[in-house]
Amino acid sequence: MPQSKKKVILVCSECLSRNYTIQKSTISQRERLQIKKHCITCNAHVLHKETR
Repeated sequence: MPQSKKKVILVCSECLSRNYTIQKSTISQRERLQIKKHCITCNAHVLHKETR
């Protein structure tokens, strides 16, 4: 049986720093995550994307 959760790293789309790690359900979400979160280096709310 495959794992139902996977550890995912989120990268800032502006400065490309790796700020967040989250758990993602592999069964319900097939496409990559795109979440607007606060970036510490940019000091703003910026779009963060899932890495491979």
